[in-house]
Amino acid sequence: MNEILWRPPAERAAASNAFAFLHWLGSARGKKLAGWPELWRWSVAEIEAFWDAVWDFSRLAGEKGGRVLARGGAMPEARFFPEGRISYAENVLRHTGEREAVVARAEDGSRRAWSRDRLRAEVAAFAAAFRGAGVRPGDRVAGSLPDIPEAIAALLGANAIGAVWASCSPDFGAAGILDRFGQIAPKLLLAADGYRYGGKIFRNAQRIREVMAGLPDCRLVIVPVLGEAAGSEGANLLEAFLEPHRGAALMFERLPFNAPLYVLFTSGTTGKPKCIVHGQGGVLLKHASEHLLHTDLKPDDRLFYFTTLGWMMWNWQVSGLMNGATLLLFDGNPFHPHPTALFDIADEERMTILGTSAKWLDAVHKAGVEPVRTHRLSALRTILSTGSPLAPESFDYVYGKVKPDVELASISGGTDIVGCFALGNPLGPVRRGELATRGLGLDVEVFDEAGRPVRGAKGELVCRQPFPSQPIGFWNDPDGARYRTAYFGRFPGVWCHGDFCEIIEHEEGTAGIVISGRSDAVLNPGGVRIGTAEIYRQVEKLAEIAEGVAIGQEWAGDVRIVLFVRLVEGTALDAALEERIRRTIRENASPRHVPARIVAVADIPRTRSGKISEIAVRDVVHGRAVKNVEALANPEALELYRNRPELAA
Repeated sequence: MNEILWRPPAERAAASNAFAFLHWLGSARGKKLAGWPELWRWSVAEIEAFWDAVWDFSRLAGEKGGRVLARGGAMPEARFFPEGRISYAENVLRHTGEREAVVARAEDGSRRAWSRDRLRAEVAAFAAAFRGAGVRPGDRVAGSLPDIPEAIAALLGANAIGAVWASCSPDFGAAGILDRFGQIAPKLLLAADGYRYGGKIFRNAQRIREVMAGLPDCRLVIVPVLGEAAGSEGANLLEAFLEPHRGAALMFERLPFNAPLYVLFTSGTTGKPKCIVHGQGGVLLKHASEHLLHTDLKPDDRLFYFTTLGWMMWNWQVSGLMNGATLLLFDGNPFHPHPTALFDIADEERMTILGTSAKWLDAVHKAGVEPVRTHRLSALRTILSTGSPLAPESFDYVYGKVKPDVELASISGGTDIVGCFALGNPLGPVRRGELATRGLGLDVEVFDEAGRPVRGAKGELVCRQPFPSQPIGFWNDPDGARYRTAYFGRFPGVWCHGDFCEIIEHEEGTAGIVISGRSDAVLNPGGVRIGTAEIYRQVEKLAEIAEGVAIGQEWAGDVRIVLFVRLVEGTALDAALEERIRRTIRENASPRHVPARIVAVADIPRTRSGKISEIAVRDVVHGRAVKNVEALANPEALELYRNRPELAA
């Protein structure tokens, strides 16, 4: 059983939204539940009653219609509130006044703040400008932008008139942008003239020209992030686009509950990115549940997530406006000008919720950052981590070197559901190495190869009943065949997410999850399934190792484990270090986890959302073409793995 590192003080638990929800269920619905374990069990036993209650408790504006769930609860055809009508933007923008809605910080220390009323005015101008440009309900509006307030206003302005939003970050190459936006044929593209990262300036003029050549029917609006947009762009500059519409009334188009809100793109490491279409109401309901009940987000919170517009956590953060929270944005390198950059902002902005990735926590740990000694972090009460499994040692780092009285919530889900299957529990303990709970309203199980629930063993993360943020489908998939194959092909009628994990039940009735990596990257030496995260947790304990990537190499009719390691500067991979790596893995994981080969490399390929791409490495090692190099942030790293002599014997 994993050690308990933190419990919410009684007064904090009693003041939580989850506690208020339990009380409300008893008084308003006559459903008396004793605590979190009972709440979770009820939420999956009576999914219609639960999601109906979330709508009312979060006070969503809209019409429910007569039914909560259509088609008898079967996946993938099930639809929530099939007769409902709702507007995402109307709900997200329901708060008014001069309180800060969005604060944008950049790596150069600059700061911009928009009030709630300013944000609403900007959204109204965007909506009117889109209408004036001929954008109609169902048309696509795309953004290739940094994490800035204008991006949020553009998303909400597009939604206010019923258009469908899609986005990526401005560091994508032209081919990567076209792989995404080319599939959905946007009517209008908002593109940054460039961006700053790590103290350097990157200009995008040539990239934008290449993109527009591939989108012949798309209108371009330049967002002058650098302030250097060429005068020849003329009326295509953002302010010229918006100026005629300043002062427009803010109006919202209520659409069917399951009408498209936005298109999110998979990372595309196995081919062209899949275009996942998410619906208005499903996103609102899921995010209401996650923000209110799991994250305990409140109107006086200042919510930060280090993200880009190419990662679903940007969309997730935007929904925090619905609860009245102030969003803190950051554009740039989180290690510039020094590794404490985000902790500095946390202090300066009185950040209450810090969202980041497991890799960032590991990186600041290895950089020797100790905020418990150097920063106040007086307002900070919650740290969220996602993107990859959070190692037990990172839990130790947070409670020992960052702040001992925070809730550390490792969360996991994906672009596929624009939300999480496992999250924090504001009424329960934080256990070392565990995700605290399965999501409310999500019938999450772990299946073995035969499709049977298992305990005490690892298997596939599945969801056995419908949930509101299931995708509407994939773009250009009229019969739904690709969508059904992607999630329901393995276990008919059951969502199979592609995570390799284990459910751990505890005496008080809670159940945590430990995720061992992606199923498509699972190693299989001698027929034994091993998650890559189990190896990374051990390797990255060693001071000499910055990070690693493990693959299965086909060898002598079987599979052998190959571990590539990026070493800390000034370190060499000698026989002694190799032995320490093997001994650490053997003693803390198992002999089957020990790699047959260990190879030092200078870099490790990552997707643009920061995830290690084991599949790309595996393909290069086996001489296979990598299907979508544009999906990688550092594709040049792949050459480090090609024709390695260490793997020839």
